[in-house]
Amino acid sequence: MFVGCERFFRPGYNANLVDGWIPALDGVEEKLLAGAAVADVGCGHGASTVLMAQAFPNSLFTGVDYHRASVQEARKRAAEAGVHNRVTFEQAAAHDFDGGPYDLVATFDSLHDMGNPQAAAARIATVLAPGGTWMIVEPSAGDAVADNLNPVGRVYYSFSSFLCVPNALSQEGDYALGAQAGEQAIRSITEAAGFGRFERVAETPFNKVYEVRF
Repeated sequence: MFVGCERFFRPGYNANLVDGWIPALDGVEEKLLAGAAVADVGCGHGASTVLMAQAFPNSLFTGVDYHRASVQEARKRAAEAGVHNRVTFEQAAAHDFDGGPYDLVATFDSLHDMGNPQAAAARIATVLAPGGTWMIVEPSAGDAVADNLNPVGRVYYSFSSFLCVPNALSQEGDYALGAQAGEQAIRSITEAAGFGRFERVAETPFNKVYEVRF
């Protein structure tokens, strides 16, 4: 399952993360080029973390995931890519990871999988540096069921039903985003955590990218 998730999403990260998504964020690319602290929460095997570390050699990166075997694999990937001196991986839940302040916190296709996304958002709010940015990358979804009645939406509903929703409900927490969480559901999570700025800054057929700031 963990290998399959990485194989599904990694091509989109390879094609869009460095050249499209990060430049779409207000002032973030400049910070990363100069040297910034970044947390990748729900990093899995570290595909997104390693990509950013390779592109921005002056910045430091922390990958966070609650799955021990994924963290071990991520460390191996960072070593193979030659970025292990600037990348660390921590086994922790999204609502209690350490470190900070971070200039950028990113969640790549992971927020909807969390058993307590509201607590994760609250934690991210406490570890962001002044002027910091939370980049949320989520599977492309509309707010209404009818918005998702397309080939991609049908695939994602299938994934959600047998993987994402059961995974979220199996964790501690009293709220899960559910199948095909649209923009309004994600916005509500950020607003409840105290964030005042929420903007969709990029999208592909498979993902939507949101910039969240105070």
